[in-house]
Amino acid sequence: MLSLRFIAFLFALAVAADFAQADDLPPPGFIPLFNGRDLKGWRGGDTYDHGDLLRMNKVLRERQIEKWGVELTVHWRVEDSELVSNGVGRFLTTERDFGDFELLAEYRIEASGDSGIYLRGVPQVQLWDPANPQLAAQGAGRGSGGLWNNRPGTPGRDPLVRADHPAGEWNAVRVQMVGSRVSVWLNGQLVVDHAVLANFFHPSKPIIARGPIQLQTHGGEMRWRHLFLREIPGEEANRLLAERGRGGGFQPLWNGRDFTGWAGETGAFQFIQGAIHGKPDGRGTMFFAQTLSDFVVRLEFLTLPGGIGGLALRYPGTGDPATAGWCRIQMLDEHYEHRRGPIEQRQAHGSAYGIAAALRGYQRAQGDWNFQEVTVRGSTVRVELNGCVILESDLSVVVPAPYLRSGDAPWAVRRSGFFGLVAEGAGIGVRRLEYRALPTFAK
Repeated sequence: MLSLRFIAFLFALAVAADFAQADDLPPPGFIPLFNGRDLKGWRGGDTYDHGDLLRMNKVLRERQIEKWGVELTVHWRVEDSELVSNGVGRFLTTERDFGDFELLAEYRIEASGDSGIYLRGVPQVQLWDPANPQLAAQGAGRGSGGLWNNRPGTPGRDPLVRADHPAGEWNAVRVQMVGSRVSVWLNGQLVVDHAVLANFFHPSKPIIARGPIQLQTHGGEMRWRHLFLREIPGEEANRLLAERGRGGGFQPLWNGRDFTGWAGETGAFQFIQGAIHGKPDGRGTMFFAQTLSDFVVRLEFLTLPGGIGGLALRYPGTGDPATAGWCRIQMLDEHYEHRRGPIEQRQAHGSAYGIAAALRGYQRAQGDWNFQEVTVRGSTVRVELNGCVILESDLSVVVPAPYLRSGDAPWAVRRSGFFGLVAEGAGIGVRRLEYRALPTFAK
């Protein structure tokens, strides 16, 4: 009987034979998105919220995709192992959805051309002819690779350098996407550095966690070749988020061995394989014994089924962090409700417990490590989970839930305290804790 591993190996060989060309092999770890022969693996698409498409029932979704596919081959063709668009019609869209990824592609744009790459169905990495005088007012002279639909003046909106080859020559683009954060290299030069891609469809929310790659049509012929993609695993994504967004000045909160430097209810916690977990019967808060005012904290965490815990911000050292402290940032299994019943939205993961609700749907699978960054500045708190901002709120102007104490409102007035971990059993693991005091406001 063939082993499962050998069957998987044969399947991988079959996939490689179907897609790869002798002169167009993907780099190690990458898969080809284009097989060099036809449009297999692609469908039609448009500027359309992929989240809306996913929320449709199967019949409506298939009907919409079929509509986009009408006359697709009239406007897209394969010629000399190159994808060619005549510049009109629907966008070429991958049938598969992707989360975190690295994309490699080469494109050739005609004089005065204008095109782009949609990431997870969201516009876009801008590609155009910088010499086109008709697009000068839109900033074409700055070059390609920028995140065109970000607000003017925000990071990533305009490329850092102009790296385009002249129209009619091939350009090589590399896109790295982790969460909502995008880096772009054009012809080997960094043009976008770890910038948040704005959600064109819902500007107040991060983009969806998974979606397709789309090649835009925008009025002129465009050629593509060597389209390769590598999905980025969670551990690598966490490392990239920590390294590319570091900014300097971070210091460890935990030595990885014991609770030196920590105070409070340390007996509620334990060490398991290099991480801090609550004990099965552990209940309580321990805190890093250094007063902080405004700061950034980074950490990795995982959840077990039904797991619950929290982060104490500006904690006084005693009492319930959600009421005695400035606030508690909730740590919760994304699927908590499936095991323990419904929760109020301000109790979901990443929320300022009972005060401000975080967005949901950005946590990795149970047992996988997530990367989280929490920024406290004045009366505001910001939570970024796996590269997506899920909470940004001024707590001084939010009406808290009735189950919180409404007396002196510490979330509005407390300006300093300790950073701590809250244990409610063993369902949350935390590691790689580090912090940076914000110099202007640090005490």
